[in-house]
Amino acid sequence: MKLDAALPPIPLKDVPSIAQSAEAIGFDALWTQETQHDPFLPCTLIAEHSTRLNFGTAIAVSFARSPANLAYTAWDLAAQSSGRFMLGLGTQVKAHIERRFGMPWPESVTGKLREQIQVIRAFWDCWQNGTKLNFRGEYYKTTLMSPFFNAGAIEKPNIPIYIAGVNTGLAKLAGEMCEGFHAHPFHTAKYLHEVILAGIAEGLQKENRKRKDISVSVTAFAATTPEEQGFARMQIAFYASTPSYKAVMDLHGWGATAEKLSGFAAKGEWHEMPMLITDEMLNEFCLVTDENGLADDLKKKYNGIADRLTLYTPFIPKEKDAWWKKLAEEFSES
Repeated sequence: MKLDAALPPIPLKDVPSIAQSAEAIGFDALWTQETQHDPFLPCTLIAEHSTRLNFGTAIAVSFARSPANLAYTAWDLAAQSSGRFMLGLGTQVKAHIERRFGMPWPESVTGKLREQIQVIRAFWDCWQNGTKLNFRGEYYKTTLMSPFFNAGAIEKPNIPIYIAGVNTGLAKLAGEMCEGFHAHPFHTAKYLHEVILAGIAEGLQKENRKRKDISVSVTAFAATTPEEQGFARMQIAFYASTPSYKAVMDLHGWGATAEKLSGFAAKGEWHEMPMLITDEMLNEFCLVTDENGLADDLKKKYNGIADRLTLYTPFIPKEKDAWWKKLAEEFSES
């Protein structure tokens, strides 16, 4: 199991020092996010200011971009970093796609994402192998690639594509055609086993692929202090209020709580929500432990589930350097 780090939402000027620190501490990869900032811009700086560190997007909102944009950006980052870049895509939810990005929501989420991935790979195949660009689907038609716009072959063209999801459909799609799957931090071990891994396995079987053909990347809530428990409780309440994530709560018989949380969120009553997350819920969604047992307890909880593990806590150097270094060392000993 590889230990990765999450880049905090920071100005670009601060990215180089964080990339250097992440590499020095011993993380395998540094993941960027699409929250307050574009997820791709920090990647150029991570590539420039590291030599070993892998990096990628966790995630970039796919439905806010064309597959051509994604193909060009990923290709350049892979070339710049000698193959250390991983393209992580997520669909987001309907309200954000329509009301934040001003883009249409598709009739079929998995159908459109499937085509996006196919088009991205068609561009890459065209540039690397000279294959004629000729994709015709329900959502995309890409047939034009003149020499002036051809990005050309690169040394390491096999860019891993990860997709993120909460429900079965995207897990199946990942199993069918992706190199990785980003498990949403709003999960329980039971949900990952019974829903996500089962969905991935179904997709793998459909295409005669093996479990080793896909890397499952998990972002995990962990708390070693009362303050961290409080933060986790707030975030869990926020995620549980999202209607499209209700299946996670339903699996544990907590659907009624999810509906109450959705009601509070609709009215903007955010401060009321954490109180609905019981200790039982907290312990399912968050690993509550102490600092000395953190590494071992993480490995126990996610053994057989995660190939890559990232703590939900963003990596901020200097604040907890010794803590992070100890955790990375204990992971590397396994």
